[in-house]
Amino acid sequence: MRLPRRLASALTGACVLLVFVPVTRAHTVPGATHTVIPGETLSGIAAANGLPTGDLALANGLSAQAFVIAGSRLQIPVPCGTHIATPSGVAAAGGHLVVVGETLSGIATANGLSTASLAAANSLSPQAFVIAGTTLRIPVSGAAQPTAAVAVASMTQAPAPMGAYVVRPGDSLSALAARSGVAVEQIAAMNGLGRNALLVAGEPLKLPTGSPVLTASPSPAAVPVSPSSAPVAAPNPTPGRVTAGEVSGIAASHGVPGSLAAAIAWQESGFNNAMVSSANARGVMQIMPGTWAWVQSSLASRSLSPSSPQDNVHAGSLYLAHLLRQTGGDEALATAAYYQGLSSVRRIGMLPETRQYVNNVMALRSRFG
Repeated sequence: MRLPRRLASALTGACVLLVFVPVTRAHTVPGATHTVIPGETLSGIAAANGLPTGDLALANGLSAQAFVIAGSRLQIPVPCGTHIATPSGVAAAGGHLVVVGETLSGIATANGLSTASLAAANSLSPQAFVIAGTTLRIPVSGAAQPTAAVAVASMTQAPAPMGAYVVRPGDSLSALAARSGVAVEQIAAMNGLGRNALLVAGEPLKLPTGSPVLTASPSPAAVPVSPSSAPVAAPNPTPGRVTAGEVSGIAASHGVPGSLAAAIAWQESGFNNAMVSSANARGVMQIMPGTWAWVQSSLASRSLSPSSPQDNVHAGSLYLAHLLRQTGGDEALATAAYYQGLSSVRRIGMLPETRQYVNNVMALRSRFG
């Protein structure tokens, strides 16, 4: 079953910056660092990494009740009892299992390669950070490598949500629709608005993928916005977080791989249900109002609470299960459709931002698998 055309590309998400860097700090257990994003808490970051809040606080010289500041970096210690493998070098199958503290350049040097050639062989940027637990392909020395034009750069920063637009004074749905070349009903439906709804300056809206609004100057930067500025529509951006285990369990109940759903949820919101993107996507799974309404009417077997973080995950998992069925179980293609919209992917293929999004999600799966 296909999504209705007006809703096929309704879902997009907030961008979550997830950065892993090598750690050499003395007297700490080697691990990654996490850059705090707006809305995160010490307890939420600890839960997402399988740690007690006290352990995370201790590793960073903080009180367990401390507030964390957006933009600051936290040391993520390895949980007690976790085995850290020693560097594996070149595996028999030509792969290398990344361990904590390794860098792309260090792995390249150890294998007699340039950083650029190792990056190209793995569709990475030469400046990319490598994630512990992932496997890198080690090319045969002297073999022809993919060119930069062929390799897809895997950026450390998530791509901006597609179709994001922040309402300006004087904007109206009809004017935005006319300048975007789409029907008023299409924009209204995906944003959960009536056809004649009045817009408020500063509100985030989603425009159809591939139909950017035509203005003399670009819309304000696409960054997560305050829930209070979002148009009133379900699902509601409410305080509350879920754990990776909760996301995986809910996804599995709908036939979706738990690690895939958890990676998407982390990429989209950092498991934060209060998150609203600059494209008006809401909650843990960053669901558009139009998509929420369609999932509720077409896929859900019960009434989903628009204020529940867990039901936001249920809705996102039902939608992802639908996309997996529509793509014949192709997880990368379904992930691309979750970000770009299935009809758009089928019509024009994956856009560069979509490929970046898919690469990020697939790399994150190792954290939740």
